[in-house]
Amino acid sequence: MKAKLDKTNPKGVHIGAGTYIAFGSVILTHDMCRAIHKDVRIGENCFIGGNSIIMPGVTLGDSCIVAAGAVVTKDVSSGTIVAGNPAVVIRENIKTKALGILINE
Repeated sequence: MKAKLDKTNPKGVHIGAGTYIAFGSVILTHDMCRAIHKDVRIGENCFIGGNSIIMPGVTLGDSCIVAAGAVVTKDVSSGTIVAGNPAVVIRENIKTKALGILINE
């Protein structure tokens, strides 16, 4: 199983260095129903959990963690963990290293 990046607007997918996108995740840059094409930006050292969905136009800051199965419909600030459908903030002020691995302080 692999991650799926939107091939309708591939130039709209921006992924920062050190970010890990797990199996089954989907990153969308278009919505046919609403006739929109918007870029998705994912910062550095993020972790995108398995089977999660990132909707068009979403920006994730650096050092973000998206829980498995989450549906991200809004921008996420740097250093934040989100989970759920729709995704909500469950923790802030975190730090991650390469591959989005959480640094315990």
